[in-house]
Amino acid sequence: EAINFVSKLASKKASILFVGTKRAAQSILADEAKRCEMPYVNRRWLGGLLTNFKTVRGSINRLKEIETMQTDGSFEHINKKEQLMYARELEKLEANLSGIKNMKGIPDALFIIDVGYENIAVSEAVKLGIPVIGIVDSNNSPKNVDYVIPGNDDATRSISLYTKGMADAIIEGRGSVTYLDDTKDKDELVEINELGEPIITAKGEKVKVTQKKTRKKIVGIETLPKTDETKGDEEVTSNETITTKKKVTKKKVTKKKVTKKKVTKK
Repeated sequence: EAINFVSKLASKKASILFVGTKRAAQSILADEAKRCEMPYVNRRWLGGLLTNFKTVRGSINRLKEIETMQTDGSFEHINKKEQLMYARELEKLEANLSGIKNMKGIPDALFIIDVGYENIAVSEAVKLGIPVIGIVDSNNSPKNVDYVIPGNDDATRSISLYTKGMADAIIEGRGSVTYLDDTKDKDELVEINELGEPIITAKGEKVKVTQKKTRKKIVGIETLPKTDETKGDEEVTSNETITTKKKVTKKKVTKKKVTKKKVTKK
């Protein structure tokens, strides 16, 4: 079930973040994530990596900025003390962000080696509603894990087996997508628009296979011209509006006459 889910995500060009910071998983996770071209975290999970990604993106931009300074020769124009400061900063940033520096946004799913060890990553994914695929050992709870892979998360062989399986599923999912080849004739395109005409796309763009829509011809029925007699009957006085006013009748209120009684003294 987890393999099928990952394969479907890969076919949609989704991003799956590989997470495994324990020593036994660090090198294996990085190699397999690079092989399937997915982001990974194998050193230390930064708090707020998902829930506060804007701040993390600022650090990623800083990492790329220093790398650019190294390549374009900017380091040659600064003194040795500043060069040393930049080198230390770069080393620190690379240790934490090298695996996610090409991640454009929040990932669509997480693949975690040890859900107990990476509980902070699981909690952040739950807050954002990101599906979690995790290897769950007998000493951990499968709670908050959407796709559970029961197995040993400590042995190097088992970690390699599960991680390789995830990477293979991603590569296979990408391979199942049909792409356009420019060497073929344009008449072989199967993607069409609403008018039933083929759409020419660039190389590498996904082509959707749909049935060609045919437009039905509407045959009009000719009607005889109307005579003067029928015209008179069909005249509608749409502009005339008849308004009826309700008569408001006022009730007359009659005041009672107050009669004073004469009191006769005896």
